[in-house]
Amino acid sequence: MWNRKKRPALKKPNPMIVLSWDAVGSEDISYLKELPHFSSLLKRGAFCDQVKSVFPSLTYPAHATIITGKIPAHHGIVNNLRFQPEREKPDWFWQRKYIHGTTLFDEARKAGLTTAALLWPVVSRSGITYNLPEVWANRPWQNQLMMSFFHGTPGYELDLFRRYGSMIDGIRQPMLDNFVQASLLRTFRGYRPDLMLVHLTDVDTTRHSYGVHSREARAALRRQDLRLGETLGMLKKINLEKKTNIIILGDHYQKDVSCILYPNYSIVEKGWAEKKGNALGRWKVAAQNADGACYIYLHDNRDRELKQEVANWLFAWKNAPDSPVQAVFTGKQARDKGADPQCAFMLEAKEGFYFGNGCSCPKETIEENSSLHRGAHGYCPDAPGYETFFLAAGPDFQPGARIEKMYLMDEGPIMARALGLDLEDADGAVLNAFFPESR
Repeated sequence: MWNRKKRPALKKPNPMIVLSWDAVGSEDISYLKELPHFSSLLKRGAFCDQVKSVFPSLTYPAHATIITGKIPAHHGIVNNLRFQPEREKPDWFWQRKYIHGTTLFDEARKAGLTTAALLWPVVSRSGITYNLPEVWANRPWQNQLMMSFFHGTPGYELDLFRRYGSMIDGIRQPMLDNFVQASLLRTFRGYRPDLMLVHLTDVDTTRHSYGVHSREARAALRRQDLRLGETLGMLKKINLEKKTNIIILGDHYQKDVSCILYPNYSIVEKGWAEKKGNALGRWKVAAQNADGACYIYLHDNRDRELKQEVANWLFAWKNAPDSPVQAVFTGKQARDKGADPQCAFMLEAKEGFYFGNGCSCPKETIEENSSLHRGAHGYCPDAPGYETFFLAAGPDFQPGARIEKMYLMDEGPIMARALGLDLEDADGAVLNAFFPESR
């Protein structure tokens, strides 16, 4: 649990708005520089366009890293989905209780600061002052509105839904981000939080549906720039433009894909698990997809004979002609890269491929009208061109500073310093180049 004791801040910090542009990467920066509002903020901000994400490079592990400064192996959010092999639709890591250690929100609360979150992952049922968390009705008996109220701040959410609820059409874009944007403007004007973190998924959803380099993805980037313009315009209108720190960041990038792989099909074929619908029943070995990566779990990690059999299968798959597998990592290698310490192995797909949890077929080609993804992430973040970015502008950041390289886990400590806070046991570091020498 978070510490409920408040410690008064020595000085009230300047307010901070953090905008997470999901799936926006370094390769987008040349286009974003052509857009009016991003380019304007870039001129007066501190910037790094080579930010290495986490492994697996998924939304929930990445956003937990951003607010903890820790790698997934240390903060505990090792996937978007919880490991529930018996379910065709596993639950997501929605709740704050799954994060190990403190977060930026927790430290702000201890310091007596007010906080707000709009669809920020893994913060439901937390101590955030104004919280509309990212949770979905994942079971037939669940209602989306009641799920939101149960996991967030009901009075605040009711205010937003009454004003802007008609804008939403499920999770379809750009309607969802239009709702979030309207909620952002309302929250900052009406509630004035000291720290607000906002998760915008328009680009991510669009790239999943149409591909990374599609014209639709370009249109989504333009929409994000327009939303940024609205935010900057709001700050100017209420005379807080020069007093507010604005941070824009990406969590991961994406790669184009044309085929989905189902390792659980082979696992069932080899007799290591039973098929239950399109999920698993009793199992000794189970695969858990992470998009471009895939965990392989053993029910008993002490079973050395079985582990060797699984290793033989995985490396034979990787070494086969025209194999779709880029790499096979042992459990230790996966842990060293920051992934789940409990896995026995981890796979990474080659470009053009990603993984799924089903077990009814070995693979599936993505056809023209398919509902399957055309863009995916989750891959190892070491590949060139797969980086994301971090831009910080405002009274507490050094105008025009340019940082060559950094890690996603550095972002939490940097934001904490700007707020006069500290993230205990962070794996990341404060990069002094983001700050004026006098700070």
